[in-house]
Amino acid sequence: MKTALEMVLITGMSGSGKSVALHALEDAGYYCVDNLPPELLAHFAALEERRAGKVAIAMDVRSAASLPLVPKQLQQLRAQGVVLQTIFLDANTETLVRRFSETRRLHPLSRTDTSDQHRALVDAIELERELLGEMRDQAHVLDTSMIRSSQLQGYVKSLISAPATQLTLVFESFAFKRGVPLDADYVFDVRMLPNPHYESGLRDLTGQDEAVAGYLRAHAEVGDMFKDIEKFISHWLPALARDHRSYVTVAIGCTGGQHRSVYLVEALTQAFGGQWKTLKRHRELDAMPRA
Repeated sequence: MKTALEMVLITGMSGSGKSVALHALEDAGYYCVDNLPPELLAHFAALEERRAGKVAIAMDVRSAASLPLVPKQLQQLRAQGVVLQTIFLDANTETLVRRFSETRRLHPLSRTDTSDQHRALVDAIELERELLGEMRDQAHVLDTSMIRSSQLQGYVKSLISAPATQLTLVFESFAFKRGVPLDADYVFDVRMLPNPHYESGLRDLTGQDEAVAGYLRAHAEVGDMFKDIEKFISHWLPALARDHRSYVTVAIGCTGGQHRSVYLVEALTQAFGGQWKTLKRHRELDAMPRA
């Protein structure tokens, strides 16, 4: 039996990390093409199908005029049997402005005939969001605002390891003080739960440590929160799967992203792992240097 072509489409905002994502896919054995014009997508897929390999393509606002062609092309590729995953990299406007300022690169949509270059850059980013809106709606979104390049590479590799033909449930812990992830489909605030940070023996540990987990399990309200989140997700996941969703990201937030949210992400991943393909991320912990 002929092996299906595996294709990953990387798209998203300029400055959000598409080059980093492509490098991760190249390391994973994908043949990568940056800035492929949408008009060539079908021809490129037909060529690569003969080799039935793994390919990754970056497509973005540099091809703004032909982007409206892409959603229909993706539907056609899936109908032809191509195993296709689409990843949209996003970041908040403040982060994108800072990245462009640091690198001194010109945004693809920037106007140069204005005295207020900061305003021109913000306008270009807002226009880009509008142009890429339909592609974002049809992709799995990764928020790169608060993560390192190494984290992004790891997240991309974990995503492509998940089967593209079934729903994947992503649990992510985060700190509210650093902002809510843009890629979250559902956000649960657990800051009202007992906080191990105020226990001297637990402060430097995380929700992955048994001492913290034991402390949280001993409080009934933590168990109630877990049951409420589990019940909500269990109720709606079948409907989301029937809607042909590839990924559902559930973000759990506490103050510092170290104890309560981490514990609940670990517990929920274990609870759903037997029935659904699950991935977990700890935005703040993953950013910490390894000892």
